[in-house]
Amino acid sequence: MTLLNHLTEGPASAPPLLLGPSLGTSYALWDEVAPELSIGHRVIRWDLPGHGGSAAELIGPGATVGDLADLVLALADSLGVERFSYAGVSLGGAVGLHLAVHHPQRLSSLSVLCSSAHFNGAKAWEERAATVRAEGLAKLAEGADGRWFTPGFTVPRLVQDHRDADPGAYAACCDALAAFDLRDRLGEIDVPTLLIAGREDPATPPAHLREIADAVPGATLTELPGASHLAPAERPEAVLTALRAHFDGGSRRGMAVRREVLGDAHVDRAQGRQTPFTARFQDFISRYAWGEIWTDETLSRRERSMITLTALVAHGHYEELAMHVRAARRNGLTPDEIGAVLLQTAVYCGVPAANSAFAAAQRVLAEEDGATG
Repeated sequence: MTLLNHLTEGPASAPPLLLGPSLGTSYALWDEVAPELSIGHRVIRWDLPGHGGSAAELIGPGATVGDLADLVLALADSLGVERFSYAGVSLGGAVGLHLAVHHPQRLSSLSVLCSSAHFNGAKAWEERAATVRAEGLAKLAEGADGRWFTPGFTVPRLVQDHRDADPGAYAACCDALAAFDLRDRLGEIDVPTLLIAGREDPATPPAHLREIADAVPGATLTELPGASHLAPAERPEAVLTALRAHFDGGSRRGMAVRREVLGDAHVDRAQGRQTPFTARFQDFISRYAWGEIWTDETLSRRERSMITLTALVAHGHYEELAMHVRAARRNGLTPDEIGAVLLQTAVYCGVPAANSAFAAAQRVLAEEDGATG
């Protein structure tokens, strides 16, 4: 089977995140957002049939959003991705809603951007499909800026994508939008869901996203001022901030792991010392060190403690070493195992470094003995 054209970015071991495009664009819609998301995710961007690099014959007249969703699942299957987060714009958002209703076991979380559960009914889309089949896309592409962006803003690459799309595949996507209406199924969606609306969006105004947010249990709605229909291109920083907070859970998940490993008392002290100047650094630590590295199941926490102790000895970070000796005990290392790790460092990091490390570790272990004696 021919697959949707796609671009994969980020670590193969990271949580997968699929990004869907809007009608008339390619995966370039996500150019200003995907690279940042790929720091903590395996990001997979895909092209609609007949758009970007995807074959036009993947879709035909009378197509449905369900057909597009099946193509997305086939792509995920080919990449060995069973469960994934998903974000999509407009038609790409409709695909996400379909997946959440009909294939909930495949989604871990969902974001729907500048989209709708019904796209104002069938008539306008049927008319657009007929026009494109008869006249092609050149004339329609001339009005892309007005439909997609606020006045004075444009992204030439995306407008060119519109001109270059296959008319037959574009029309089939219009057929899919004409037939799409999930309003009576929204209450069934049970994955964490974020809706993002552009306040200046004439195609899918904020009311369309509010309708979804009101119907999906626990959903959250974010409205972006100064954004029209293609928010990831026009307001990438705002979209990135919203998606990170929704998908990563990195900071929240990382804080939970940080407390488990370092203990509540230490983390509370660190949080108590936090200032506006250090807040971003603290978020960085929680998001990446604890939310990405320490949650990676490739290594056990015991193994991570051994590696961390060694690295701290090598660089002479003895205050941090004392903290991580305590963490190593929480992660299941015995005093003898900690001693063996430090003895190993004497060979590869130097005897003076190991001597200081043994002294720091002995103080921590003696404190523990005193506390339990």
